[in-house]
Amino acid sequence: MTRRGRGSTGPGRPSALPPGGYRAPEPVHEGPSGGLTVDFHGDDGRRASYDVGTLPLPGWHPLLAEALALRIGPSGGIRTRTGANTSWRTLSRWARFLAKTFPSPTTPGDLTRAHVEAFHTRADTALGTRRKDMIEMRLQFADAHVEGRLPADAWDAFNRRLKRVEAKAVGGYTHGELDRLTAAARADTARIARRIRTGEQLLHRLREDPGELDPQARERAETLAAMATSGEVPWPASGSRVGHIAWRGELASQLFLTWRDLAPLMVLLALVTERNGETLKELPAKHRVLEDRAVELVAVKRRHGARKWFETVTWEIGPKERELHTPGGLYLLLLELTARSRGFCGSSSAVCFWRNGLKAGVTGRDEHWAPFALDLDHGSSMGLSQWAATRPKPVLADPPPAKKKSQAEKPKDEPDKVPPPSGSTPLQVTFNKIKTSVDARRTRQLGGHLPSSAKSNTAQVLFTNYLKPDESTREWAEEVITEALADAEQAAWDAHAIAVGRRGEPTVIPDPESPQDLEASGLSPQTARELAEGALDTAWTACEDYEHHPETGAPCGDSFLACFHCGNCLVTRTHLPKLLALLDALGTLRERMSEDAWWKRYGPAWVAVRRDILAKFTPAEVDKVRQQPLPDALLDLVEAPWEQP
Repeated sequence: MTRRGRGSTGPGRPSALPPGGYRAPEPVHEGPSGGLTVDFHGDDGRRASYDVGTLPLPGWHPLLAEALALRIGPSGGIRTRTGANTSWRTLSRWARFLAKTFPSPTTPGDLTRAHVEAFHTRADTALGTRRKDMIEMRLQFADAHVEGRLPADAWDAFNRRLKRVEAKAVGGYTHGELDRLTAAARADTARIARRIRTGEQLLHRLREDPGELDPQARERAETLAAMATSGEVPWPASGSRVGHIAWRGELASQLFLTWRDLAPLMVLLALVTERNGETLKELPAKHRVLEDRAVELVAVKRRHGARKWFETVTWEIGPKERELHTPGGLYLLLLELTARSRGFCGSSSAVCFWRNGLKAGVTGRDEHWAPFALDLDHGSSMGLSQWAATRPKPVLADPPPAKKKSQAEKPKDEPDKVPPPSGSTPLQVTFNKIKTSVDARRTRQLGGHLPSSAKSNTAQVLFTNYLKPDESTREWAEEVITEALADAEQAAWDAHAIAVGRRGEPTVIPDPESPQDLEASGLSPQTARELAEGALDTAWTACEDYEHHPETGAPCGDSFLACFHCGNCLVTRTHLPKLLALLDALGTLRERMSEDAWWKRYGPAWVAVRRDILAKFTPAEVDKVRQQPLPDALLDLVEAPWEQP
């Protein structure tokens, strides 16, 4: 089976097959210790083995090994070694907890509801850990091959306990917080780049013309040249241990990226590339530059499903002076700053740097490493929040919004708007909050169109996990909706005004007591009498002259909804119940239709009734009518039943 890659198959060229007698490795096998062992092979090439035989309760080992193999195997939901380690640790806690209970369930058939309840409520573990352990164990036992081997009562305890478990989504930063965080990360990254480039320029001057260097600069340049050649950072001749560490760190930072540089650089990468922390940790050094305009590389996007982990991305480079503002320019800067460490450690990862090897017990070239090539958990000590709080100008969070006071609680001399106090709490920086913030920002820039805003996630995931929990996005969406509704209502009112300009304005007689009052409003005696008797009534109003349309002079053939824009329309207090019933029916239709369709179909009539006709009646008259049962809305007179939404 030697043929690989694109072009190795095709018409007449079948897929390569393993040699005869090939057998896939068993997911569960006997390990070196004699117990059952489960192997893991991640989609990113990382591997691990887990010895179930080291756990207590031997009667549980076959089921636990099978459950773990199904969870972290090719068909399971765990595709990374970090995830596999988490599943293994949870499984270990489950087995060790059951071994301490009394009576202990020596086999899966002995498990009871009380055991599951006790595992969920154990007092020596934090609430968040207990909840995650319950979710993980239910996932491991959920496979059909395993679920049936647990007692139904115990399995029901998992489901009942987890019904109320809801993941709490993470909100983003405010506009001010995001701007301050971006400025801080960009300023610190610029200082890091200037520092290392200054060291490289000194080496260049030493090679080109060492005679131009003064003795002190030449001595420092020769030290840096030795470091650049060997990768070894020298030790000072004397001094304390703490002083040695600080001295070596300062010396190494003139040529190499160090651990303390990682926080601002990774924060800026997350802000500019709009990618999550896991993807940034696994950025490859291999790339392709496209006509000096863009850089193309293969990024890793975890949890996208089997065989969907790798995505080819193209990032703009931009001009050299804008390298901290474009994703491609910042990526190439990262490769420049880590080039020497990458050469010494031999990694293909973009994130490589020098570390002081005392704690790890390494020296020389081994002090250069790519931490995330082995384990993404190394980022837990990256200290993003610590960097934001301890830099010369800390990045501060906005103060919480002030509670609005009612008019009764507000002192008379207090102004309506009080400027918020300046924040003094350091900003908590996490990759999740950064991702939420940049996704929300991009969505706002694109007008809220989710299919266009979805970049590294689906539109559904973007809304559920990033936009919905973000307070600033909700406020922006409410403003957009309010403005859109105001624009739609104004457009409907303008359409009503144009129609009224052509056909005349409806005549509203708020409180007629007799036909004489109707005549006093300008109606003829016959029209006043017929209006008082209800002979001119239509669906919701009355029509003065049905036989002569104001525009055409011919018999009217318009919809009854057009009556509200017609000079022949007559409205009295007797029509209020029908008008209010119509408004209620239109409000119900609005919940079942799209806003665009509703405003186009019913908006002009709705606005005319609310803003033009009902405004002629007092609020007391309208409220009095609303307290009585309203008649049928009679919408079937203007819309065929089969056409109604």
